[in-house]
Amino acid sequence: MKTKGIGRNDPCPCGSGKKFKHCCLDKENGKVSGPGTASISESLRKALESRQFNSLEEAQAFLDRITQQQNRRQLDEFHGLSPEQMHRILNFPFASQGLVRFPDVLDATPAARILTLFQQLTDAIGEQGLKPTAKGNLPRNFCREAALVYWREQRYQDNTRYGGINREEDFDDLHVTRLVAELAGLIRKYKGRFILSRDCRRLLSDDGLAAIYPRLFRAYVEQFNWAYRDGYPELRFMQSAFLFTLYLLVRHGDDWRPQVFYEDAFLGAFPRLLDEVPPSQVIPPDETVRNCYTWRSLVHFAGFLGLATVEPVSDQLLCHEYRVKSLPLLGQVVQFQLPK
Repeated sequence: MKTKGIGRNDPCPCGSGKKFKHCCLDKENGKVSGPGTASISESLRKALESRQFNSLEEAQAFLDRITQQQNRRQLDEFHGLSPEQMHRILNFPFASQGLVRFPDVLDATPAARILTLFQQLTDAIGEQGLKPTAKGNLPRNFCREAALVYWREQRYQDNTRYGGINREEDFDDLHVTRLVAELAGLIRKYKGRFILSRDCRRLLSDDGLAAIYPRLFRAYVEQFNWAYRDGYPELRFMQSAFLFTLYLLVRHGDDWRPQVFYEDAFLGAFPRLLDEVPPSQVIPPDETVRNCYTWRSLVHFAGFLGLATVEPVSDQLLCHEYRVKSLPLLGQVVQFQLPK
């Protein structure tokens, strides 16, 4: 397939939805393996049969037109999205008017685990501020009190059975909330204390948590490194595709589904993600990506931010099977504007 006329930042003609420079630009001999590749190649072959061109420019214009048509075609691998739409979702999630909208203020007061902890944090900071530890973290007593409120008595005892909360990092959800709130510009350190920023106070005064949540959401997906929360490979693309995960939840989340459904959907759309997994003699790439996706995109993202319920299917301590269902907050936070 000729690549002349395709810009580096254009959707890759293989149909992956990625930018051309991040996909097939450097592939040798035109070998591509993204979703829709076979169908695009077949369409080009049929279109070129018995066709003659008077110049290279005419041939290139014809190829560009066919490629554009293919990039606007809905793909089963993308669950009804076209490569062009996927390109926007992956590369311009907050700048794709006509495709998706993120309100700055939600219609109702949201409920999410990250907000529960943020509320505790803002209450503790108050007007006087909250003195950090010598290392700049939240004080131990506050972390313990917040954990008891967050988990309640029985779960607190279960979660601290083999190790108490002696530092902020021992309470991961609170630690992440504090980091994200700082990235969002909602809290900061001033004269040796945690304080609420002026912007945070204004937002809380004007619209409350309905205005705070979009700030936390955007900082979580754009600035916070999801890989920080787990021991899996970096796989940065998984975070870049956060909006596709939300699209899957909007499209399929009304009913309970096992986490493997979303794993299959994600890998079906982006099979080449397997190539980014470092080699291991113990765990195959498929298993690594699946486990990482469930924890990183479903449990720690959709679940923690209140966009979906992600719960174990049994009470067994080492249960790694989950069922997933979207929550009403999802429709407030992200509003897709796709033709029916």
